[in-house]
Amino acid sequence: MNTTAILAVAAIGFAVSAVSGYFLIPYLHKLHFGQTILDIGPSWHKNKQGTPTMGGFIFIFAILIASVVGYFMLSQGENDLWHGTQVEIARYWGTILLAVSFGIIGFVDDYIKVVKKRNLGLTAIQKLIMQFVAAGLYMLILYTAGDTSTVLIIPFLGQLDLGLVYFPLCVVGIVYITNSVNLTDGLDGLCGSVTCVSALGFMMVSAAMGFGGINLLSTALAAACLGFLVWNFYPAKVFMGDTGSMFLGGMVTGLAFGVGMPLILAFLGIIYICESMSVVLQVVSFKTTGKRIFKMSPIHHHFEMCGLSEVKIDFAFSAVTAVGAVLAVLAVRFI
Repeated sequence: MNTTAILAVAAIGFAVSAVSGYFLIPYLHKLHFGQTILDIGPSWHKNKQGTPTMGGFIFIFAILIASVVGYFMLSQGENDLWHGTQVEIARYWGTILLAVSFGIIGFVDDYIKVVKKRNLGLTAIQKLIMQFVAAGLYMLILYTAGDTSTVLIIPFLGQLDLGLVYFPLCVVGIVYITNSVNLTDGLDGLCGSVTCVSALGFMMVSAAMGFGGINLLSTALAAACLGFLVWNFYPAKVFMGDTGSMFLGGMVTGLAFGVGMPLILAFLGIIYICESMSVVLQVVSFKTTGKRIFKMSPIHHHFEMCGLSEVKIDFAFSAVTAVGAVLAVLAVRFI
């Protein structure tokens, strides 16, 4: 394992993310890119009105810089985890491209909200069309590079060959998880801390499975998220916006495909899934029975309404993700 490359990527990811906040946050203030707090959330969130958004650029720049530097360090040196095959290279750059594509969609959404003063941003249909196109192109890149297997690895249970159904299901899964990550970005530091722990889990899984490129990308993601938390942890001085949360969604889904186990997100993305499912259950329950299951959805707002602080929720959700990371590592042993 190329320890030098991993340490360099970690240092660059954290440093660029932490330091860039000094420059980007005042610039966002100058542009008046303040967050508009909608009435559908807890009433006390109104105090956050005007906090700069689109802060996701802080960790996006850090991850991109760290990933480029790390790639050249891996390709130039000797690393038993880096094979440099066409598929592995496609997974590496494909993950970055997927994340950037979703980040651009999120930026357009943020831009409409903040600059055009349309609080809801892109319509649901507009957003979904762009997301499905981005996910479809990602799967096409992997397929063209030779990643043509239609076998789905089910953790702890075995394998299932889905045939051609595999590809459309993967596209749907990518869009679902990305939007679930987006829903998780509802409290100061929540999405950043959960994703940081998830990325640490991907570091362990990718190292155990021998995927050096994905190991490096996971390191960049974890370090950059940690640097971003310097500015985003409660009380947040900046929000990541859809620009950041959509980018993170693309990253975590890309990492899952990068290790060849999309369903590993059942563990490493357990919080994302719980967040989106809480919304689904709330809507279904209210429309069918007229009653709500949760005091408010997504579920992090339910715990807020129960009296838990944002910091406690951040730590609790991160702890659940850490347990998921342990299960993910154990699942690798059963492949």
